[in-house]
Amino acid sequence: MGILRSTIRFIGFTLLGLFVLMLFSALSAYLDHRDGSLTALLVSSGITLAAGLGGVLFTKPIQRIDLKTGFFIVTGCWVAACLFGAVPFLLYGHEFNFVNALFESVSGFTTTGASILNDIEAVPQGLLFWRIATSWIGGIGVVSLVSILITSRNDKHSQLAGLELSSIAKEYYHGRRKQFIYRILTVYVGLTLASTYGLHLAGMRWFDAVTHAMSACSTCGFSTKNLSVAAFDSPVVEAILSVSMILASINFSLIFSTFWPSGSNRKNLFNTRIVKVFIGAVLLGMVCLTLDLWLTKTYGTLLESFRVASFQMCSITTTTGFATADTNLWPFFCKGVLIVGSLICGCSGSTSGGIKIDRVWVALKGTSEMFKSLTNPNKYSYVRLDGSTKTEEEVTSVISFIMLYLFIVLIGMVVFQLGGIDFQTGASASIACMGNVGPGFGAVGSLGNYAGLSDFLKLFSVVLMLLGRLEIYPFLIVIGSLFRKR
Repeated sequence: MGILRSTIRFIGFTLLGLFVLMLFSALSAYLDHRDGSLTALLVSSGITLAAGLGGVLFTKPIQRIDLKTGFFIVTGCWVAACLFGAVPFLLYGHEFNFVNALFESVSGFTTTGASILNDIEAVPQGLLFWRIATSWIGGIGVVSLVSILITSRNDKHSQLAGLELSSIAKEYYHGRRKQFIYRILTVYVGLTLASTYGLHLAGMRWFDAVTHAMSACSTCGFSTKNLSVAAFDSPVVEAILSVSMILASINFSLIFSTFWPSGSNRKNLFNTRIVKVFIGAVLLGMVCLTLDLWLTKTYGTLLESFRVASFQMCSITTTTGFATADTNLWPFFCKGVLIVGSLICGCSGSTSGGIKIDRVWVALKGTSEMFKSLTNPNKYSYVRLDGSTKTEEEVTSVISFIMLYLFIVLIGMVVFQLGGIDFQTGASASIACMGNVGPGFGAVGSLGNYAGLSDFLKLFSVVLMLLGRLEIYPFLIVIGSLFRKR
Protein backbone atom coordinates (compact mmCIF):
# COMPACT_ATOMS: atom_id res chain seq x y z
CA MET A 1 0.00 0.00 0.00
CA GLY A 2 2.96 2.32 0.63
CA ILE A 3 4.06 2.02 -2.98
CA LEU A 4 0.51 2.67 -4.18
CA ARG A 5 0.07 5.80 -2.03
CA SER A 6 3.45 7.17 -3.11
CA THR A 7 2.67 6.55 -6.76
CA ILE A 8 -0.77 8.17 -6.51
CA ARG A 9 0.70 11.24 -4.81
CA PHE A 10 3.28 11.79 -7.52
CA ILE A 11 0.70 11.14 -10.22
CA GLY A 12 -1.33 13.92 -8.58
CA PHE A 13 1.57 16.37 -8.91
CA THR A 14 2.09 15.26 -12.51
CA LEU A 15 -1.54 15.93 -13.36
CA LEU A 16 -1.39 19.38 -11.78
CA GLY A 17 1.48 20.16 -14.13
CA LEU A 18 -0.57 18.93 -17.09
CA PHE A 19 -3.49 21.07 -15.93
CA VAL A 20 -1.36 24.21 -16.28
CA LEU A 21 -0.22 23.13 -19.73
CA MET A 22 -3.82 22.49 -20.79
CA LEU A 23 -4.72 26.02 -19.72
CA PHE A 24 -1.96 27.43 -21.94
CA SER A 25 -3.34 25.33 -24.81
CA ALA A 26 -6.85 26.61 -24.07
CA LEU A 27 -5.47 30.17 -24.15
CA SER A 28 -3.99 29.43 -27.58
CA ALA A 29 -7.41 28.20 -28.70
CA TYR A 30 -9.08 31.34 -27.29
CA LEU A 31 -6.65 33.63 -29.09
CA ASP A 32 -7.37 31.80 -32.32
CA HIS A 33 -10.95 33.12 -32.36
CA ARG A 34 -12.11 30.54 -29.80
CA ASP A 35 -11.42 27.62 -32.11
CA GLY A 36 -13.13 24.24 -31.99
CA SER A 37 -10.77 22.77 -29.40
CA LEU A 38 -11.44 25.35 -26.66
CA THR A 39 -14.26 23.43 -24.98
CA ALA A 40 -12.38 20.12 -25.12
CA LEU A 41 -9.30 21.69 -23.55
CA LEU A 42 -11.23 23.48 -20.78
CA VAL A 43 -13.19 20.34 -19.85
CA SER A 44 -9.99 18.28 -19.96
CA SER A 45 -8.20 20.76 -17.71
CA GLY A 46 -11.06 20.54 -15.20
CA ILE A 47 -10.94 16.74 -15.15
CA THR A 48 -7.15 16.78 -14.83
CA LEU A 49 -7.25 19.38 -12.02
CA ALA A 50 -9.78 17.36 -10.03
CA ALA A 51 -7.79 14.13 -10.41
CA GLY A 52 -4.52 15.88 -9.57
CA LEU A 53 -5.89 17.56 -6.44
CA GLY A 54 -7.40 14.25 -5.34
CA GLY A 55 -4.07 12.49 -5.71
CA VAL A 56 -2.19 15.16 -3.69
CA LEU A 57 -4.73 16.07 -0.99
CA PHE A 58 -5.77 12.54 -0.03
CA THR A 59 -2.27 11.08 0.33
CA LYS A 60 0.39 11.81 2.93
CA PRO A 61 3.80 13.33 2.09
CA ILE A 62 6.42 10.76 1.24
CA GLN A 63 9.09 10.17 3.88
CA ARG A 64 11.26 7.67 2.04
CA ILE A 65 11.53 6.53 -1.58
CA ASP A 66 13.34 3.27 -2.20
CA LEU A 67 14.39 2.00 -5.62
CA LYS A 68 11.35 -0.22 -6.20
CA THR A 69 8.96 2.56 -5.21
CA GLY A 70 10.86 4.90 -7.52
CA PHE A 71 10.34 2.63 -10.50
CA PHE A 72 6.60 2.43 -9.76
CA ILE A 73 6.36 6.22 -9.42
CA VAL A 74 8.23 6.90 -12.67
CA THR A 75 6.23 4.36 -14.67
CA GLY A 76 2.93 5.38 -13.05
CA CYS A 77 3.50 9.07 -13.77
CA TRP A 78 4.31 8.41 -17.42
CA VAL A 79 1.28 6.17 -17.94
CA ALA A 80 -1.03 8.62 -16.16
CA ALA A 81 0.31 11.56 -18.17
CA CYS A 82 -0.32 9.67 -21.41
CA LEU A 83 -3.86 8.66 -20.38
CA PHE A 84 -4.93 12.15 -19.25
CA GLY A 85 -3.05 13.66 -22.18
CA ALA A 86 -5.37 11.73 -24.47
CA VAL A 87 -8.52 13.32 -23.01
CA PRO A 88 -8.38 16.59 -25.06
CA PHE A 89 -8.01 14.56 -28.28
CA LEU A 90 -10.83 12.23 -27.29
CA LEU A 91 -13.24 15.05 -26.38
CA TYR A 92 -12.41 16.87 -29.61
CA GLY A 93 -13.40 13.78 -31.61
CA HIS A 94 -13.17 13.65 -35.43
CA GLU A 95 -10.27 11.23 -36.15
CA PHE A 96 -9.65 10.68 -32.44
CA ASN A 97 -11.39 7.61 -31.08
CA PHE A 98 -9.93 6.21 -27.84
CA VAL A 99 -7.11 4.23 -29.47
CA ASN A 100 -6.12 7.08 -31.79
CA ALA A 101 -6.23 9.62 -28.95
CA LEU A 102 -4.05 7.40 -26.75
CA PHE A 103 -1.63 6.76 -29.62
CA GLU A 104 -1.23 10.49 -30.32
CA SER A 105 -0.78 11.28 -26.62
CA VAL A 106 1.83 8.56 -26.04
CA SER A 107 3.62 9.52 -29.25
CA GLY A 108 3.85 13.10 -27.98
CA PHE A 109 4.96 12.39 -24.41
CA THR A 110 7.55 9.85 -25.54
CA THR A 111 8.74 12.35 -28.21
CA THR A 112 8.21 9.72 -30.92
CA GLY A 113 6.35 11.99 -33.31
CA ALA A 114 4.33 9.22 -34.98
CA SER A 115 0.81 10.34 -35.84
CA ILE A 116 -2.57 9.01 -36.93
CA LEU A 117 -3.66 12.36 -38.40
CA ASN A 118 -4.37 12.45 -42.12
CA ASP A 119 -4.97 16.22 -42.18
CA ILE A 120 -2.93 18.02 -39.53
CA GLU A 121 -3.84 21.47 -40.81
CA ALA A 122 -7.54 20.77 -40.17
CA VAL A 123 -6.88 20.44 -36.43
CA PRO A 124 -7.60 23.64 -34.42
CA GLN A 125 -4.65 25.69 -33.19
CA GLY A 126 -5.31 25.02 -29.50
CA LEU A 127 -5.19 21.25 -29.97
CA LEU A 128 -2.11 21.54 -32.18
CA PHE A 129 -0.39 23.43 -29.37
CA TRP A 130 -1.42 20.76 -26.85
CA ARG A 131 -0.16 18.05 -29.19
CA ILE A 132 3.30 19.62 -29.40
CA ALA A 133 3.33 20.71 -25.75
CA THR A 134 3.06 17.06 -24.71
CA SER A 135 6.25 16.36 -26.62
CA TRP A 136 8.05 19.30 -25.02
CA ILE A 137 7.14 18.07 -21.53
CA GLY A 138 8.12 14.55 -22.55
CA GLY A 139 11.49 15.80 -23.74
CA ILE A 140 12.53 17.15 -20.34
CA GLY A 141 10.91 14.18 -18.60
CA VAL A 142 7.60 14.11 -16.74
CA VAL A 143 9.13 13.14 -13.41
CA SER A 144 12.10 15.49 -13.81
CA LEU A 145 9.71 18.41 -14.14
CA VAL A 146 7.71 17.30 -11.09
CA SER A 147 10.94 16.96 -9.10
CA ILE A 148 11.78 20.58 -9.86
CA LEU A 149 8.35 21.77 -8.77
CA ILE A 150 8.53 19.90 -5.44
CA THR A 151 11.00 21.47 -3.01
CA SER A 152 13.00 19.01 -0.96
CA ARG A 153 15.78 19.75 1.50
CA ASN A 154 17.30 16.28 1.39
CA ASP A 155 17.02 15.94 -2.38
CA LYS A 156 14.93 12.76 -1.99
CA HIS A 157 12.48 13.64 -4.76
CA SER A 158 15.21 14.54 -7.22
CA GLN A 159 16.47 10.97 -7.26
CA LEU A 160 13.29 9.99 -9.09
CA ALA A 161 14.38 12.04 -12.07
CA GLY A 162 17.53 9.95 -12.15
CA LEU A 163 15.43 6.85 -12.75
CA GLU A 164 14.26 8.39 -16.05
CA LEU A 165 17.92 8.54 -17.10
CA SER A 166 20.39 5.71 -17.50
CA SER A 167 23.61 5.84 -15.47
CA ILE A 168 25.54 6.57 -18.66
CA ALA A 169 23.42 9.70 -19.19
CA LYS A 170 24.74 11.15 -15.90
CA GLU A 171 28.35 10.39 -16.79
CA TYR A 172 29.46 14.01 -17.06
CA TYR A 173 27.99 15.36 -13.85
CA HIS A 174 28.49 14.16 -10.28
CA GLY A 175 26.93 16.92 -8.17
CA ARG A 176 23.55 17.08 -6.44
CA ARG A 177 20.65 15.63 -8.39
CA LYS A 178 18.63 18.82 -7.99
CA GLN A 179 21.41 20.85 -9.61
CA PHE A 180 21.66 18.26 -12.37
CA ILE A 181 17.95 18.69 -13.17
CA TYR A 182 18.22 22.49 -13.13
CA ARG A 183 21.12 22.29 -15.58
CA ILE A 184 19.05 20.17 -17.95
CA LEU A 185 16.08 22.55 -17.70
CA THR A 186 18.27 25.64 -18.24
CA VAL A 187 19.74 24.22 -21.43
CA TYR A 188 16.36 22.95 -22.62
CA VAL A 189 14.52 26.23 -22.16
CA GLY A 190 17.43 28.28 -23.52
CA LEU A 191 17.72 26.12 -26.63
CA THR A 192 13.96 26.30 -27.23
CA LEU A 193 13.88 30.11 -26.91
CA ALA A 194 16.90 30.56 -29.19
CA SER A 195 15.37 28.23 -31.79
CA THR A 196 12.04 30.05 -31.62
CA TYR A 197 13.62 33.44 -32.22
CA GLY A 198 15.78 32.10 -35.05
CA LEU A 199 12.83 30.49 -36.82
CA HIS A 200 10.79 33.67 -36.51
CA LEU A 201 13.62 35.69 -38.03
CA ALA A 202 13.73 33.11 -40.84
CA GLY A 203 10.14 33.97 -41.77
CA MET A 204 7.90 31.72 -39.66
CA ARG A 205 4.92 33.25 -37.91
CA TRP A 206 5.23 33.14 -34.12
CA PHE A 207 2.93 30.15 -33.60
CA ASP A 208 4.79 28.01 -36.13
CA ALA A 209 8.15 29.17 -34.77
CA VAL A 210 7.25 28.30 -31.18
CA THR A 211 5.75 24.90 -31.99
CA HIS A 212 8.53 23.81 -34.34
CA ALA A 213 11.19 24.95 -31.87
CA MET A 214 9.49 22.96 -29.11
CA SER A 215 9.25 19.96 -31.41
CA ALA A 216 12.88 20.19 -32.56
CA CYS A 217 14.32 20.62 -29.07
CA SER A 218 12.29 17.69 -27.74
CA THR A 219 13.39 15.70 -30.83
CA CYS A 220 9.76 14.76 -31.43
CA GLY A 221 9.07 15.98 -34.96
CA PHE A 222 5.41 16.95 -34.63
CA SER A 223 4.64 19.70 -37.12
CA THR A 224 1.70 22.03 -37.76
CA LYS A 225 1.84 21.26 -41.49
CA ASN A 226 0.81 18.21 -43.50
CA LEU A 227 4.09 18.34 -45.44
CA SER A 228 6.12 18.86 -42.26
CA VAL A 229 9.13 21.19 -42.75
CA ALA A 230 8.88 20.77 -46.54
CA ALA A 231 5.88 23.12 -46.40
CA PHE A 232 8.18 26.07 -45.63
CA ASP A 233 10.68 25.30 -48.43
CA SER A 234 13.37 27.35 -46.72
CA PRO A 235 17.07 26.38 -46.49
CA VAL A 236 17.47 28.81 -43.57
CA VAL A 237 14.62 27.18 -41.60
CA GLU A 238 16.10 23.75 -42.30
CA ALA A 239 19.56 24.89 -41.16
CA ILE A 240 18.20 26.34 -37.89
CA LEU A 241 16.20 23.21 -37.17
CA SER A 242 19.18 20.99 -38.00
CA VAL A 243 21.38 22.82 -35.48
CA SER A 244 18.60 22.66 -32.86
CA MET A 245 18.08 18.94 -33.40
CA ILE A 246 21.80 18.15 -33.19
CA LEU A 247 22.26 20.20 -30.00
CA ALA A 248 19.18 18.57 -28.46
CA SER A 249 20.79 15.18 -29.12
CA ILE A 250 23.95 15.97 -27.14
CA ASN A 251 24.25 15.46 -23.38
CA PHE A 252 22.68 18.58 -21.83
CA SER A 253 25.16 18.62 -18.96
CA LEU A 254 27.98 18.94 -21.49
CA ILE A 255 26.23 21.84 -23.20
CA PHE A 256 25.77 23.55 -19.83
CA SER A 257 29.42 23.13 -18.84
CA THR A 258 30.49 24.48 -22.25
CA PHE A 259 28.84 27.84 -21.62
CA TRP A 260 29.02 27.83 -17.80
CA PRO A 261 32.24 25.96 -16.93
CA SER A 262 32.98 25.12 -13.30
CA GLY A 263 35.90 23.68 -11.43
CA SER A 264 34.03 20.46 -10.68
CA ASN A 265 33.08 19.81 -14.29
CA ARG A 266 35.59 20.69 -17.01
CA LYS A 267 34.06 18.52 -19.73
CA ASN A 268 32.47 20.33 -22.65
CA LEU A 269 31.43 19.84 -26.26
CA PHE A 270 34.92 20.38 -27.62
CA ASN A 271 36.97 18.01 -25.47
CA THR A 272 34.59 15.05 -25.24
CA ARG A 273 35.25 12.03 -27.43
CA ILE A 274 31.66 10.78 -27.55
CA VAL A 275 30.43 14.11 -28.99
CA LYS A 276 33.14 13.97 -31.63
CA VAL A 277 32.12 10.41 -32.48
CA PHE A 278 28.46 11.43 -32.73
CA ILE A 279 29.12 14.48 -34.92
CA GLY A 280 31.53 12.43 -37.05
CA ALA A 281 28.90 9.72 -37.55
CA VAL A 282 26.27 12.30 -38.59
CA LEU A 283 28.67 13.94 -41.06
CA LEU A 284 29.64 10.56 -42.51
CA GLY A 285 25.95 9.74 -42.95
CA MET A 286 25.37 13.05 -44.71
CA VAL A 287 28.20 12.38 -47.15
CA CYS A 288 26.98 8.83 -47.89
CA LEU A 289 23.40 9.98 -48.47
CA THR A 290 24.44 12.95 -50.60
CA LEU A 291 26.67 10.91 -52.89
CA ASP A 292 24.15 8.11 -53.33
CA LEU A 293 21.27 10.51 -54.07
CA TRP A 294 23.43 12.40 -56.56
CA LEU A 295 24.99 9.38 -58.30
CA THR A 296 21.60 7.65 -58.66
CA LYS A 297 20.16 10.90 -60.06
CA THR A 298 17.42 10.94 -57.42
CA TYR A 299 17.97 14.70 -57.35
CA GLY A 300 19.29 16.86 -60.17
CA THR A 301 22.27 18.58 -58.54
CA LEU A 302 24.86 17.83 -55.88
CA LEU A 303 23.74 20.87 -53.87
CA GLU A 304 20.10 19.77 -53.85
CA SER A 305 21.15 16.26 -52.85
CA PHE A 306 23.22 17.66 -49.96
CA ARG A 307 20.42 19.92 -48.74
CA VAL A 308 17.87 17.10 -48.56
CA ALA A 309 20.31 14.46 -47.32
CA SER A 310 21.78 16.60 -44.53
CA PHE A 311 18.39 17.56 -43.12
CA GLN A 312 16.99 14.02 -43.23
CA MET A 313 20.15 12.61 -41.65
CA CYS A 314 19.95 15.12 -38.80
CA SER A 315 16.22 14.51 -38.40
CA ILE A 316 16.38 10.70 -38.26
CA THR A 317 19.63 10.34 -36.31
CA THR A 318 18.33 12.68 -33.62
CA THR A 319 15.00 10.75 -33.59
CA THR A 320 13.11 13.95 -34.46
CA GLY A 321 11.39 12.81 -37.64
CA PHE A 322 10.85 16.10 -39.46
CA ALA A 323 10.67 15.64 -43.23
CA THR A 324 11.55 17.63 -46.31
CA ALA A 325 11.36 14.68 -48.72
CA ASP A 326 9.61 11.34 -49.24
CA THR A 327 12.36 8.91 -48.25
CA ASN A 328 10.29 6.01 -49.63
CA LEU A 329 11.54 7.12 -53.06
CA TRP A 330 15.20 6.97 -52.02
CA PRO A 331 17.62 4.20 -53.07
CA PHE A 332 18.07 1.08 -50.93
CA PHE A 333 21.49 2.18 -49.64
CA CYS A 334 20.07 5.47 -48.35
CA LYS A 335 17.31 3.63 -46.51
CA GLY A 336 19.92 1.40 -44.90
CA VAL A 337 21.89 4.40 -43.65
CA LEU A 338 18.74 5.94 -42.15
CA ILE A 339 17.80 2.63 -40.48
CA VAL A 340 21.23 2.49 -38.80
CA GLY A 341 20.72 6.09 -37.69
CA SER A 342 17.30 5.16 -36.28
CA LEU A 343 18.87 2.43 -34.15
CA ILE A 344 21.94 4.22 -32.79
CA CYS A 345 20.69 7.83 -32.54
CA GLY A 346 22.06 10.59 -30.29
CA CYS A 347 23.90 10.85 -26.97
CA SER A 348 22.71 9.83 -23.53
CA GLY A 349 21.50 12.70 -21.36
CA SER A 350 19.71 14.33 -24.30
CA THR A 351 16.13 14.27 -25.55
CA SER A 352 17.08 11.78 -28.27
CA GLY A 353 15.84 8.19 -28.21
CA GLY A 354 17.33 4.97 -29.55
CA ILE A 355 20.18 2.85 -28.21
CA LYS A 356 22.46 5.93 -27.85
CA ILE A 357 25.90 6.33 -29.35
CA ASP A 358 27.52 6.18 -25.89
CA ARG A 359 26.38 2.60 -25.40
CA VAL A 360 27.41 1.59 -28.90
CA TRP A 361 30.88 3.06 -28.37
CA VAL A 362 31.32 1.33 -24.99
CA ALA A 363 30.07 -1.96 -26.45
CA LEU A 364 32.47 -1.79 -29.41
CA LYS A 365 35.45 -0.88 -27.24
CA GLY A 366 34.52 -3.50 -24.66
CA THR A 367 34.09 -6.22 -27.26
CA SER A 368 37.49 -5.33 -28.70
CA GLU A 369 39.11 -5.66 -25.28
CA MET A 370 37.34 -8.98 -24.65
CA PHE A 371 38.70 -10.37 -27.91
CA LYS A 372 42.21 -9.26 -26.90
CA SER A 373 41.82 -10.96 -23.53
CA LEU A 374 41.18 -14.30 -25.27
CA THR A 375 44.91 -14.54 -25.99
CA ASN A 376 45.73 -13.52 -22.43
CA PRO A 377 42.89 -14.63 -20.09
CA ASN A 378 44.49 -12.99 -17.06
CA LYS A 379 44.50 -9.53 -18.59
CA TYR A 380 41.54 -7.26 -19.34
CA SER A 381 42.11 -3.63 -20.29
CA TYR A 382 39.33 -1.51 -18.86
CA VAL A 383 37.33 0.62 -21.27
CA ARG A 384 37.66 4.37 -20.77
CA LEU A 385 35.01 6.87 -21.85
CA ASP A 386 36.11 10.51 -21.52
CA GLY A 387 38.08 9.90 -18.33
CA SER A 388 35.58 7.45 -16.83
CA THR A 389 36.68 3.83 -16.49
CA LYS A 390 34.18 1.11 -17.34
CA THR A 391 34.65 -2.22 -15.60
CA GLU A 392 34.06 -5.52 -17.32
CA GLU A 393 30.71 -5.84 -15.51
CA GLU A 394 29.60 -2.39 -16.70
CA VAL A 395 30.55 -3.20 -20.28
CA THR A 396 28.63 -6.46 -20.05
CA SER A 397 25.62 -4.53 -18.73
CA VAL A 398 25.75 -2.15 -21.72
CA ILE A 399 26.01 -5.05 -24.18
CA SER A 400 23.09 -6.78 -22.43
CA PHE A 401 20.95 -3.66 -22.80
CA ILE A 402 21.71 -3.45 -26.52
CA MET A 403 20.90 -7.13 -27.02
CA LEU A 404 17.61 -6.76 -25.11
CA TYR A 405 16.77 -3.63 -27.12
CA LEU A 406 17.37 -5.42 -30.43
CA PHE A 407 15.44 -8.47 -29.22
CA ILE A 408 12.39 -6.32 -28.45
CA VAL A 409 12.70 -4.69 -31.88
CA LEU A 410 12.78 -8.16 -33.44
CA ILE A 411 9.65 -9.17 -31.50
CA GLY A 412 8.02 -5.98 -32.75
CA MET A 413 8.85 -6.88 -36.35
CA VAL A 414 7.24 -10.30 -35.90
CA VAL A 415 4.10 -8.84 -34.32
CA PHE A 416 3.70 -6.31 -37.15
CA GLN A 417 4.10 -9.11 -39.69
CA LEU A 418 1.46 -11.23 -37.92
CA GLY A 419 -0.78 -8.14 -37.96
CA GLY A 420 -0.80 -8.20 -41.74
CA ILE A 421 1.70 -5.41 -42.38
CA ASP A 422 4.27 -5.71 -45.17
CA PHE A 423 7.87 -6.32 -44.09
CA GLN A 424 9.25 -2.87 -44.94
CA THR A 425 6.49 -1.07 -43.05
CA GLY A 426 6.49 -3.48 -40.11
CA ALA A 427 10.25 -3.65 -39.62
CA SER A 428 10.76 0.11 -39.84
CA ALA A 429 7.71 0.81 -37.63
CA SER A 430 9.12 -1.44 -34.92
CA ILE A 431 12.50 0.33 -35.06
CA ALA A 432 10.87 3.77 -35.22
CA CYS A 433 8.49 3.22 -32.28
CA MET A 434 11.08 1.56 -30.05
CA GLY A 435 13.63 4.27 -30.85
CA ASN A 436 11.05 7.09 -30.52
CA VAL A 437 11.96 8.12 -34.07
CA GLY A 438 8.47 8.38 -35.59
CA PRO A 439 8.71 7.88 -39.36
CA GLY A 440 9.90 4.66 -40.95
CA PHE A 441 9.37 3.43 -44.49
CA GLY A 442 6.47 2.09 -46.49
CA ALA A 443 3.06 3.18 -45.19
CA VAL A 444 4.69 4.87 -42.17
CA GLY A 445 7.24 6.80 -44.26
CA SER A 446 8.45 10.35 -43.73
CA LEU A 447 5.34 11.83 -45.38
CA GLY A 448 2.98 9.04 -44.24
CA ASN A 449 1.41 8.18 -40.88
CA TYR A 450 0.20 5.32 -38.68
CA ALA A 451 -3.52 5.78 -39.37
CA GLY A 452 -3.71 2.59 -41.46
CA LEU A 453 -2.63 0.29 -38.62
CA SER A 454 -5.22 -1.80 -36.81
CA ASP A 455 -6.20 -0.83 -33.26
CA PHE A 456 -4.21 -3.78 -31.93
CA LEU A 457 -1.02 -2.68 -33.72
CA LYS A 458 -1.53 0.90 -32.56
CA LEU A 459 -1.77 -0.28 -28.95
CA PHE A 460 1.28 -2.48 -29.47
CA SER A 461 3.12 0.56 -30.84
CA VAL A 462 2.14 2.44 -27.68
CA VAL A 463 3.89 -0.23 -25.59
CA LEU A 464 7.01 -0.02 -27.78
CA MET A 465 7.12 3.77 -27.47
CA LEU A 466 6.88 3.62 -23.66
CA LEU A 467 9.52 0.89 -23.48
CA GLY A 468 11.87 2.98 -25.59
CA ARG A 469 11.30 6.24 -23.70
CA LEU A 470 11.76 4.64 -20.26
CA GLU A 471 14.77 2.69 -21.56
CA ILE A 472 13.14 -0.70 -21.00
CA TYR A 473 14.02 -1.57 -17.39
CA PRO A 474 11.61 0.59 -15.30
CA PHE A 475 8.63 -0.49 -17.40
CA LEU A 476 9.56 -4.19 -17.33
CA ILE A 477 10.36 -4.14 -13.60
CA VAL A 478 6.92 -2.73 -12.77
CA ILE A 479 5.10 -5.18 -15.06
CA GLY A 480 7.14 -8.05 -13.62
CA SER A 481 6.36 -6.99 -10.05
CA LEU A 482 2.63 -6.82 -10.78
CA PHE A 483 2.62 -10.32 -12.27
CA ARG A 484 4.65 -11.74 -9.36
CA LYS A 485 2.11 -10.34 -6.90
CA ARG A 486 -0.71 -12.01 -8.80
